[in-house]
Amino acid sequence: MKTAMTTTGEILFESDGAIATLTLSNPGKLNAINAAMWVALREAFARVAADPTLRCVIVRGAGEQAFAAGGDIEEFRSVRATVDAALHYHDELVATALDAIRNCPIPTVAAIQGACIGGGLEIAGCCDLRIAGESARFGAPINRLGFSMYPGEMAGLLDLVGPAVLLEVLLEGRILSAREALQKGLLTRVVDDEQVPAEAHAAAGRIAAGAPLVARWHKQWVRRLARGGALGAAEKREAFAFLATRDYAEGIAAFFEKRPPSFEGR
Repeated sequence: MKTAMTTTGEILFESDGAIATLTLSNPGKLNAINAAMWVALREAFARVAADPTLRCVIVRGAGEQAFAAGGDIEEFRSVRATVDAALHYHDELVATALDAIRNCPIPTVAAIQGACIGGGLEIAGCCDLRIAGESARFGAPINRLGFSMYPGEMAGLLDLVGPAVLLEVLLEGRILSAREALQKGLLTRVVDDEQVPAEAHAAAGRIAAGAPLVARWHKQWVRRLARGGALGAAEKREAFAFLATRDYAEGIAAFFEKRPPSFEGR
């Protein structure tokens, strides 16, 4: 296991073939994300995005008590003491890390156990799939702390659940159960607590078994269509770029030969 950055908290990186796992680790603080961890998270995703051998990334929290219980409030008096400092913290550290997750060309799976609060919820919301345990809990009760969620950090959650649910989460500051979070669209599925790691790896395995270029294109087109507007002629032609790939030829050949395909990402 390798570490992207070491401070009082860290982002741990490990890979197993085509699947990488990033672990949010801040012992004793329920994996609360501090400033250095936001930087490390951005750097870890830059590393992942540049690795052509990877086909899926799992994001999880260390241990079973928390995915991440928000930002590290103990450092807020120093890192957000002035408007300029707060802008730097949220624009240059937090928002860029979240953008790195959302913009990652490789599919991402959040494996959620325990508390997924505030910044943890923002991270999970930027992943493509979210698999949670029955006892996981979700929310952003920052209205009780007297500060608002920075607009630059809302994009992932807004895209995921829309304004009505996001406002419910922010205005009430209520902590949701996994089942209620699933019902509101915050989660992909809920499994027994002890099954979360296995189910996340199974999902990552199914993703990794598919054609990696196709996974990237699916992410690209879903995001493009979510922005609205009609596709132009060039975009429509681009949608058939797969015709020139070796993986397309391999997929079709494997179908007719009744065997599993062996994709190369070319």
